[in-house]
Amino acid sequence: MKDTTTLLGRLGLSLIFILSGVAKLGAGYAGTQGYMEAMGVPGALLPLVIALEIGGGLAVAAGLLIRWAALGLAVFSVASAVLFHFDLGDQGQFINFYKNIAIAGGFLVLAAHGGGRLSLDALVEARRRTVPAVALPAGAP
Repeated sequence: MKDTTTLLGRLGLSLIFILSGVAKLGAGYAGTQGYMEAMGVPGALLPLVIALEIGGGLAVAAGLLIRWAALGLAVFSVASAVLFHFDLGDQGQFINFYKNIAIAGGFLVLAAHGGGRLSLDALVEARRRTVPAVALPAGAP
């Protein structure tokens, strides 16, 4: 049950980032770029944001380099909360701010505990353990 719930948690956490990144690739690009600039964030960073959302989201979903991907998305979630949702007097922004903080908390749990046995990291590790090390001949550099 632990590995299945970890997989479902990874999929749930990653989905919002994958969908958000894909949406920014199409008609949402110009609007997102304008919003970023209105909030004092250079719009030129948008391709990096899209790459992080899609790439990080896919890595978390697959459980590949999970600790680094989860840590990266946790930092991104906190930065997004502070940069775009810090108007805590506005009920909508208050909710979005703490939603991002909660998502970051989920990613920190993944960063600490890993992606579970149903992950590419686990598959790579299992493969690494079963492939024998190649012995070099004596005197080889």
